[in-house]
Amino acid sequence: MSSIRLQRRPLLGEPAGWSDAVPAILQRVYAARGVFGPEHAEHRLTRLLPPRQLGGMREAVALLGQALADDASIIIAGDYDCDGATGTAVAVRGLRMLGARRVDYVVPNRFVHGYGLTPELVASLPAHAQLVVTVDNGIASVAGVAAAQARGMRVIVTDHHLPGERLPAADAIVNPNVHGDGFPSKALAGVGVMFYVLLALRAHLREQGRFAADAEPDLSTLLDLVALGTVADLVPLDFNNRVLVEAGMKRIRSQRACAGITALIEASQRSVWALCTSDLGYAVGPRLNAAGRLEDMRLGVESLLTDDLLQARRYAEQLSSINQERRDLQATMVAEAEAMVAGAAGIDTQSVGVCLFEPGWHAGVVGLVASKLKERLHRPVIAFAPASEDEPELLRGSARSIAGFHVRDALAAVDARHPGLIERFGGHAMAAGLSLKAAGYARFAAAFDAVAREWLNEEQLQAVLYTDGELPAGMFTLDLARTLRFAGPWGQAFPEPVFDNRFECFSWRPMGERHLRLSLRDPRDDTLHDAVMFNGYHGQPPPAMLRAAYELTINDWQGRESPRLLLRHIEPA
Repeated sequence: MSSIRLQRRPLLGEPAGWSDAVPAILQRVYAARGVFGPEHAEHRLTRLLPPRQLGGMREAVALLGQALADDASIIIAGDYDCDGATGTAVAVRGLRMLGARRVDYVVPNRFVHGYGLTPELVASLPAHAQLVVTVDNGIASVAGVAAAQARGMRVIVTDHHLPGERLPAADAIVNPNVHGDGFPSKALAGVGVMFYVLLALRAHLREQGRFAADAEPDLSTLLDLVALGTVADLVPLDFNNRVLVEAGMKRIRSQRACAGITALIEASQRSVWALCTSDLGYAVGPRLNAAGRLEDMRLGVESLLTDDLLQARRYAEQLSSINQERRDLQATMVAEAEAMVAGAAGIDTQSVGVCLFEPGWHAGVVGLVASKLKERLHRPVIAFAPASEDEPELLRGSARSIAGFHVRDALAAVDARHPGLIERFGGHAMAAGLSLKAAGYARFAAAFDAVAREWLNEEQLQAVLYTDGELPAGMFTLDLARTLRFAGPWGQAFPEPVFDNRFECFSWRPMGERHLRLSLRDPRDDTLHDAVMFNGYHGQPPPAMLRAAYELTINDWQGRESPRLLLRHIEPA
């Protein structure tokens, strides 16, 4: 059993204005997430925040419009994660739709160029490049932007990461998280920012009369890519992001996704028509991410740019193979990390801010290790690995945090207290990256733990699983499971409904080494419910009477659907 505490989500307001077609249980779920009536759940594209509200947009659009008029060479500088890959594909596809004839892209290799628009990446750009547009990076690329400009290139930074104290001297910066920017939503992913730039550019070209009658490009065809990148990057799904994601999901479910996404869905053995956001986050996104973690993200970007389904399937097969390699490597590294926190490696198991390092770890996978250990320990975790075989003296770290601990701000605090200890850092509240010299690791680990001890209290270190209360007897139906599945889109800061009920464990059996298959009896009406719990078997039987937190999901076995409880937590009742 874990130390998770179950807590009911409070209603943030009273439901109102719903039709009888919306079940009361869904109204309650919505109200616990700040959605009180149908006007807050209707995700129409017409309700998107207008692009003109984003700071820096006028300058960026003017530069892009002039580049199109001059037939200039445009280089998209992307990032090596799923958000960066989808954002790069959106930029290339969108600019070509809007008339760009000379547009290409680069993605840094994390082991060669480092993160973002670095001077090393700039040095690799072709001599004919005239305009560089960063996607999902650049806000920390002070030296890289200067290097590009020294070569005579103009630079537009599009990003969503939090800026440091100094902004790059780019020709234009579009980032809702720049201090003082008035854009109401700060949650856009990198791909979302790039999509907004394209919307603004299209409006600019329209005003200039650049489109023939009835020939204006339909940028909504890019929304499948926007949805994938937004969900995979774990940005909060506020209303504006839900509009973007829902529109993209509708394209995918109606079989209008690009060839690359279609092939990745096939490779992950998911049903297109029944696809939900968790499928993007747990099955499709990781296949793209694997390329950037272990090899070169160009493979992922190319899979999203091709319109040839057969070629896309070949790319998807390669990406799936790399992803399996990543999973095997991750399993080994997580096992080693778990041994460390068990005390086998002699680390301080009482740390509040946990740092882990193993010389044999892969720098592309440490973020996944940090995420797994953060879930187990419910503490902020940073996992480190050598930056590369050629630079064992330089460490790259990936941080994952818990609610109430802004990890990027914590790194800034360490940097302020120990100037020069951290080589570079950046990120968000819940995830960040950094690099430092191996000789400074022990000093950094102590400094990070000190900040965590100052900023976190005992209550915050207690894991809490929020639930939507009990599901009434008789409502464990396939119809409700379907309704809940498509009522989102669910994701970060707008989580899937989780209920908790008291059950009798009627029967159980292990599935493989770590999973459970159960039949649970509801004592209120004696009905039996099929249930599974992944990573929930530790060699002991479940309690005879238990309280379970669960999602009501759909079991699709050989084309036959039935309701099933996906258990998130069980404890004695």
